[in-house]
Amino acid sequence: MSAHQYDEGHTVAGWTGFAVATLGSVVLGFGVVMVSVAVLAGGLAVVAASVLVTWVLHLTGWGKPPGRRPREQWGMRARDLSAREGHPGCVGCRLAGRGRGRERGQGRVRESDTAAVTAVSPAPAVETAR
Repeated sequence: MSAHQYDEGHTVAGWTGFAVATLGSVVLGFGVVMVSVAVLAGGLAVVAASVLVTWVLHLTGWGKPPGRRPREQWGMRARDLSAREGHPGCVGCRLAGRGRGRERGQGRVRESDTAAVTAVSPAPAVETAR
């Protein structure tokens, strides 16, 4: 890592997504120069793939959760072991359905907590289609 004193979020997910997006931008540039709709569409597909690649790598632990990390996790190859349960405040984790039981970074909600809330305010009944 470089000599800076801050965690800049240098991760495998970030750099891989950047590389794929750069490749997609180059293909888009060729599409503009060649005036080819097919090459432009290909470039846009590669740029869209970069978003998906970055997201998947983040969910598998090769990304960075929002906020600061401890210094020992600043290395490029440091894998985030908490990604499986989802990061509080992370849009990518929320889109994947992870971290829904967390309340402002305080960990998972206990079953007894949800039972107490349900007893106070029951959820409306949902009809199922037959």
